[in-house]
Order: sequence, then C-alpha cells, then structure tokens
Amino acid sequence: MSIKDTPLEELELLSYSDIAYGLIKEEGNPMTTADVFKIVCKLRKIKKAGYEAKIADFFTVLTTDKRFTLLEDGEWDLKERHTAQVEIDQIIEEEIIDEIEEETDTSEVDKDIELLVDINEEDFDDDPETNELEDLVIITEDELEED
Repeated sequence: MSIKDTPLEELELLSYSDIAYGLIKEEGNPMTTADVFKIVCKLRKIKKAGYEAKIADFFTVLTTDKRFTLLEDGEWDLKERHTAQVEIDQIIEEEIIDEIEEETDTSEVDKDIELLVDINEEDFDDDPETNELEDLVIITEDELEED
C-alpha cells in the first residue's frame, strides 16, 4: 500500500521520518525538506501553524536518521541509493606503499650516498704505478659471511 493511501489512524502511529522514508521511496526522486514535510503534514492533517512550528525539528530528524542523505543541491534522498564506491586496487596499492615505507630503513641508504659524495676524482688515479687502490677488492656482507 502506498504511504499516501495509508489511513490517518495508521499514519499517526508512524514517526515523521518513517512517513518521509515512505514518501521519498515511492517518489523515486530526492525531495527538499519543505516538500517532504508539506506532504507529511497534509497526510497527518497538521495545520499551517504546526508546519511552521515543527519544520526545524523535522530537519533535525532527517539529519540524524541514518536512512537519509542530504545531497549537494539541498534535497534529501535515501542513503541506500547512494553507495560509496572505492577502488579496491587503489586501496591495495596504498597499503603496499605504506608497508614498503615502513620496512625501508633510509638511514643506511643515506650513509651510502654520503660516502659516494665524499669520493673525489683525485681519489682515482689511472696510473698503475701511483694508484694505491689498484688492488682494492670490494666484497659484500654476504661474501664476508660465507668465509
């Protein structure tokens, strides 16, 4: 049965937000606070003075009722029609980046960069007779551990 066809006795048992929910659901379109409350008042046989006295409370009810969402244009719609879509790939990518940043110790990398910057061209001599570093062999920590 349509909310608009519901007898007054039954409507009086429903809250304003329940009636508003039924109206917006039946309309299929968002509605302004004033438009929804005018229909609620008409259905509940509330006079104009009651409308003016209760419209602010009605707005508060819609604001706190989790079934409704206020759209950018000031109209109310059912939250069930507006689901948030999140890109799962983006979330996974952000989590991976966060994990990598947590695992990476940049202090070691910074030390290596400082060492490289400190090396000048004069530290390298192409003349084998004067080159003190000619027999220098660089080994990794893994190679050290193997010995």
